Amino acid sequence: MKFGISQSFACSYLSDEQETLLVYAEETGHSTHYEMLMAAGFRRSGAQVYRPHCAHCHACQAIRVPVNDFTPSKSQKRILKRNSDIKVVLSEENKPHYYALYAQYINTRHQDGSMYPATPEQYASFADGHWSNPLFIELHLDGELVGIAVTDPLENALSAVYTFFKPSLAERSLGTFAVLQQIAIARRLAKEHLYLGYQIDDCQKMSYKRNFLPHERFIEQKWQLISKKDW
Repeated sequence: MKFGISQSFACSYLSDEQETLLVYAEETGHSTHYEMLMAAGFRRSGAQVYRPHCAHCHACQAIRVPVNDFTPSKSQKRILKRNSDIKVVLSEENKPHYYALYAQYINTRHQDGSMYPATPEQYASFADGHWSNPLFIELHLDGELVGIAVTDPLENALSAVYTFFKPSLAERSLGTFAVLQQIAIARRLAKEHLYLGYQIDDCQKMSYKRNFLPHERFIEQKWQLISKKDW
């Protein structure tokens, strides 16, 4: 397999750091090698598969949940109960009306981020799949589409790509609810893990990920189990 190293650029999560990426550089074979790369701490962003490769910072840790060992916390159980009126629907099709909800979410909640303002091309970069054939987990409330979790199915895992939802429903914690649904779906599909991307303990935006316990983090080239007693 061929890899390339990106130039350094300002880190999206830690303002005082520079980021460098190790990028999978093969023109073909993405679907064949994708799961192997995920197991080695990589992540998909659009059509690019990468892993942080920073010389002096190791804050990014790939994180995944062993779905058969996961037990929801009291807080997560409350979120499930709060959203018991939401209907969850699986789709293999990137439906045209998804984009309007995505744009509303980005332009309302992430005006300080690199994805603002939302564009159809930006959305298509991760939702169209190209070679990954993502699943779209639809959240419906009273007949209205209020959230989407875009998820890549692998042979032995699911990988959470991106979740967006109706901004006015922020009090429902739909991001956490969507992860809980992906864990449940992974179990039903007999998958072993749900990949959640990267965890950075010093980044508040990512703090929700460490609440899914037990989980595993890719540290020093191996997956290490983090349980409740360790956290």
